Amino acid sequence: MAGSQDFAADPRNATALLYLNGDLVPRDQARVSIFDAGFVLGDGVWEGLRLHKGALAFLDQHLDRLYWGADKIGLDIGLTREALTAEIWRLLDHNGMKDGAHLRLMITRGEKAAANQDPRNWLGRPTIVITAEYKLPSPEIVTRGLSLHTATIRCTPAEMFDMRLNSHSRLNLITALLEAIKVGADEALMLDPHGYVSSCNATNFFWVRDGEVRTSRGDYCFNGVTRGNVIRLCETHGIPIQLADFPVEDTWEADEAFVTGTFGGLTPVRSIDGHALKAGLPGPVTLALRSHYEALKDAEAR
Repeated sequence: MAGSQDFAADPRNATALLYLNGDLVPRDQARVSIFDAGFVLGDGVWEGLRLHKGALAFLDQHLDRLYWGADKIGLDIGLTREALTAEIWRLLDHNGMKDGAHLRLMITRGEKAAANQDPRNWLGRPTIVITAEYKLPSPEIVTRGLSLHTATIRCTPAEMFDMRLNSHSRLNLITALLEAIKVGADEALMLDPHGYVSSCNATNFFWVRDGEVRTSRGDYCFNGVTRGNVIRLCETHGIPIQLADFPVEDTWEADEAFVTGTFGGLTPVRSIDGHALKAGLPGPVTLALRSHYEALKDAEAR
């Protein structure tokens, strides 16, 4: 069993350097303090990025989300967008990476005077880490698809814990995934506080019935860059799409389904709560949207 984050190992990653507070260091020498707010509390924000044909796909959208999230939690990144982008490219250029890499940009509140919750104990410098690895989705996942299990853990509204924040605090999502793994599924399908379909534990979720793409309204799911691109692709290419409140039973009758994320793009789903979906893998609408999405990434690289 493996989820949408499954990847094939690449030996080149053993010698690839990573970025740590301005230094480029080997992965086995990368260290942060045990008093770092990210380690102590999960106090920070992050982004995943894809290097595609010499370009960082949808970089502006990712940076919009990163700086919005940092502002929401009162975290001063300490670098402008332009300066941070330059540091990302410095790392990629040093590693000689041009294509097929996945980056994780992680920013925490940094080291604190004590291991406690109060942000006023911050010592004044955020921790910035960028990992860049040759990493592509496992090719088998496209034809095998994901098995989803509806978890008892719910997505939360913004006034409780804003799902739109790419926060380092992921314990509720990990708990949902562990519940799915326990029953033999690949990922967890999560409902909103009212019992309607929201998202998966690490990705956003779409399904197709009678040629219509369906997904949640977006009030309780991740503010996904790929999700937004898929919605726009449906509108651009005349593929019917409905954003609404749907009970999970509606997904059991789906012809096809897929999840979306920066790493995997569009990953097909084969079953939901033991209900096998009707179309082959990937289904025709999923296949068309995957093609449109690849063209969109290619356009970013021009």
